[in-house]
Amino acid sequence: MHTAATLFNWLIALLWIWRSAVALRNLPKLPNLLNEKETSAGNPGLAVIVPARNEEQAIGQMLHSLLAQEGVFIEILAVNDRSTDKTGEIMDRIAAEGREQGKSISVIHIRELPAGWMGKTHAMALAARQAAAPWLLFTDGDILFREDCLRRAISYAEKEADHLVLFPTLILKTAGERMMLSAFQALSFLSTRPWKTSDPKSRDSLGIGAFNLIRSEVYSSIGGFEGHRMEVLEDIKLGHQVKRHGFRQHVVLGRDLIQVHWAAGTLGIVRNLTKNIFAVFRFQPMLLLAACIAIAAFCLTPFYCLFGSWMMLSASILALGSMLEIYRYCERHINGIPTAYFLLLPVAACVIVYMLLRSMIVTMAQRGIVWRDTFYPLSELRKHAGPLR
Repeated sequence: MHTAATLFNWLIALLWIWRSAVALRNLPKLPNLLNEKETSAGNPGLAVIVPARNEEQAIGQMLHSLLAQEGVFIEILAVNDRSTDKTGEIMDRIAAEGREQGKSISVIHIRELPAGWMGKTHAMALAARQAAAPWLLFTDGDILFREDCLRRAISYAEKEADHLVLFPTLILKTAGERMMLSAFQALSFLSTRPWKTSDPKSRDSLGIGAFNLIRSEVYSSIGGFEGHRMEVLEDIKLGHQVKRHGFRQHVVLGRDLIQVHWAAGTLGIVRNLTKNIFAVFRFQPMLLLAACIAIAAFCLTPFYCLFGSWMMLSASILALGSMLEIYRYCERHINGIPTAYFLLLPVAACVIVYMLLRSMIVTMAQRGIVWRDTFYPLSELRKHAGPLR
């Protein structure tokens, strides 16, 4: 029994060493928009599509950040998706102010959701049909844009990509948020390969709801959001479709170019992900349970075995050293969260496992998900849940 536990701990340690080494070698290859030379070519034009439902606390500041963009012509299409608060009124007021300043901004009010659609995909598809610019940017109603963000992004995309994904900088207000989001980012870089998205020979793809910039002709050629009307993870699906059809996809960094306060505290993160984390596993319980076991083993074993024999201790030290380097890289280049938060990874892992199980149990118990005050049946979600990779 002791021998088996020692071997298992060494297996975990070797996995940590391998995956962290691969990530640390390749993450620096991701382009940084802050370091890219901007071209002086003509402005191609960009339509920014902002779907929002009940975002009265954030939508005003978000739209003002878009109106403040410098060096790029943008058309803003703000979509009020059946809001029951003051989101629509705020959109109308800011649109009027923007038009007085000579800006191109309009508001689309949606009163009813057609059958067979998720609310967000319908809002974005409707706005995309009205856009005339050669580029489309799909974003969220709580994102804050630095004034040079879109100028830098469009300059890079014109040269390099058909679909550009920019990692957001997270606004973190509590220790719980730092603990959870540092764990998410560290584990994501160990389990995914964003640096491979630009490789046409790889199957790796990515989409982020905060910033999906895509050529209009590419969006149309892959079928737009009409092709996956009931997709919970519409941002990831868009990235998958771009890559599957052979178009150029790039993932880039740019500290503070876009910022978002994604959720309030640890419980806020759990609530936010309850509705959609089961969808990552395409609503298959066995896949989710396997992920829970893997996360628990990967994140808890090195800490637990610190109190074992010297062979176990040696493996744990190697695993923790690899863990430390991933957190250190993320602090310096991605999120600014102190490296010491790696010591809380076991706590974060337990919360992640709880969150996964909660998402599955709640979804199966109510036989669907409630998203933005709308119920979507699990049978329909499963029927439309295609591959993401």
